Amino acid sequence: MTGQNIVKPSAESLAASAKAATKKGPAPVHLWNPPFCGDIDMRIARDGTWFYLGTPMGRMPLVKLFSSILRKDGDAYFLVTPVEKVGITVDDAPFVAVDFDVTDKGREQVLTFTTNVDDTAAAGPDHPIRIVRDPATQEPSPYILIRTNLEALIDRKSFYRLVDIGVHEPHDSTSWFGVWSSGQFFPIIPSADLI
Repeated sequence: MTGQNIVKPSAESLAASAKAATKKGPAPVHLWNPPFCGDIDMRIARDGTWFYLGTPMGRMPLVKLFSSILRKDGDAYFLVTPVEKVGITVDDAPFVAVDFDVTDKGREQVLTFTTNVDDTAAAGPDHPIRIVRDPATQEPSPYILIRTNLEALIDRKSFYRLVDIGVHEPHDSTSWFGVWSSGQFFPIIPSADLI
């Protein structure tokens, strides 16, 4: 942009803008298209810890505030307000699913996940669960979609609980082990691989 100097916002100015933008409910970040102001030294680690200038952010209300203005465009993550957009680094997924509740049983079962920033999502067509396997170790990494393009890594204890309630079902012309939620079956691993 010729003739314009875009000043990179600080975490403090972003927090003030986010606070103003979220006064009346969830921030409609999908509707905002402000100018890109560059990257800011903010990172979300795989365990869900937020860092600013290399230091963990210890104030959970501030972390929740920033998480409310988080958006993913393509493969990049941004904090977005009505007037500014800055890039941040996300090591894996921006959230961690730290627990879930189970209601009903079998195909009627509903799994409602809670994240480290207190978002909730009931697994189903709008909030699918997916499993990514490490090609070298075959170690599974389970995720659930929380908001548009924003997933939570399901933590280990919650994943073990999912395995405890898993069942074998036909899927893609073969038997898979997985879980039901909101009338949808989410495959975890082919049944044959469990033998």
